[in-house]
Amino acid sequence: MELQQLTTFPFILTFILFLLMLVKISKKSTRTHSSSPLPPGPFKLPVIGHLHHLLGQPHHKLKDLAKIHGPIMYLKLGEISAVVISSPGVTKQMMKTHDLVFVDRPTNIVSKIMSYEHKGVIMTPYGEYWRQLRKICILELLSAKRVQSFWSVREKEASDLVKRISLAAGSKMNLSEKIFTLINDITARAAFGKTCKDKEAFLSVTDDIIRLSAVLETMSGIKSKMEMIHQKVDKILDNIIREHKENKIYSETIEDEVEEDLVDVLLRIQEGGELEFPITMDNVKAVTFDMFIAGTDTSSTVIEWIFTELLRNPRVMEKAQAEVRQIFSGKKKIDQADIDKLNYLRLVIKESLRLHPPTPLLVPRECRERCEMEGYEIPKGSKRSGNWKDPESFEPERFQDLSIDYRGTNFKYIPFGAGRRICPGILFGIANVELPLALLLYHFDWKFANGVKPDELDMTEEFSMVVRRKENLYVIPTSYNPS
Repeated sequence: MELQQLTTFPFILTFILFLLMLVKISKKSTRTHSSSPLPPGPFKLPVIGHLHHLLGQPHHKLKDLAKIHGPIMYLKLGEISAVVISSPGVTKQMMKTHDLVFVDRPTNIVSKIMSYEHKGVIMTPYGEYWRQLRKICILELLSAKRVQSFWSVREKEASDLVKRISLAAGSKMNLSEKIFTLINDITARAAFGKTCKDKEAFLSVTDDIIRLSAVLETMSGIKSKMEMIHQKVDKILDNIIREHKENKIYSETIEDEVEEDLVDVLLRIQEGGELEFPITMDNVKAVTFDMFIAGTDTSSTVIEWIFTELLRNPRVMEKAQAEVRQIFSGKKKIDQADIDKLNYLRLVIKESLRLHPPTPLLVPRECRERCEMEGYEIPKGSKRSGNWKDPESFEPERFQDLSIDYRGTNFKYIPFGAGRRICPGILFGIANVELPLALLLYHFDWKFANGVKPDELDMTEEFSMVVRRKENLYVIPTSYNPS
């Protein structure tokens, strides 16, 4: 799927989303008298502060600035105080030692409107309400058992994609588009169920949200546009919830046991009334929307970058395919136990997440109170974004002898964040990457379309809600014959 680009203001759109996430705080300085200096940073200009340093790709510009100014850097982006962390040691202080200080999220028009006034999980301020919702996500919506229950969904959608690609084998195809559609279909079925009549409408609206998220909230009309989109989302979610309630009544009438999707789980919890606060219909809608938005673009972007790097690194591609084809050889049906044996493929996924994290700055955090790190003052209200300082080569073997996982325990590697705000959907996201990736590597050999050589591929990134390839990935698949 190609995301339309707004080109009216090309000189600022490359870092628009960064500004959106680092939403403005009070116009008055929140810094109190302190003997500790602010962290170092580059020179700034009146009014705009350090904004001019972020022209281009913000995450790459921040990495370059960190090489000059050190692992903890202070930026003033207009009215916004921002602190950029780019070393594992300081990140550990922020996400572990001072985790409670940095546990809040900044807010903006987009997040406020689309989260039903912060009734979801992702951008909701820290507090008892957020803790209860996160508990629901971890224990009910995104637990290992729940993720495994969606195996048949992943298998069916991925197998259908394999069949469609087989029919077009030998021809040029847009792999980016096919992967995006696949992950959307998996997430929609897990969230809404296979009978959802409004899936396509919901996908279309989320595309609008992604495009509008690349526009400054201060620009004329953005609030009214987001409110119009929110009304569409609300109507669709109303239809989905009504459909689920009707299906529940029908299944109870005929005493039929139906597999729960995420909306079913939320409605069951709402009806049970076991939480310390009542779950409203807005809560159900906001959490459902969070789950869908977080579960689509990120996983598809991960697979897209993995394929990009595999095609650019034939040695790694050959090794990954050899492993998959050996493990899957002679099997008519693949299960989770087979996926668990794909050790090298998991190294490939880890390395791709290191080199191409879908959200390289992570979701920003906001400092709840003044604190000190590395001898520097971090003012209350400062926003924190992370930054990487790793080599550019694609080497999955670097993880071979390292006991590093995705859970934020090693602060050199935190693609999903760490601490209280670590992404609750890690298991769901990784599961949506592993099976489709393994099946595509097993069933097909791949090469770039149009005679493009590995070192000629355009690797330009597009900085938006996630960092995708700017240009779609076009390939030519050839069906693999195991005999």
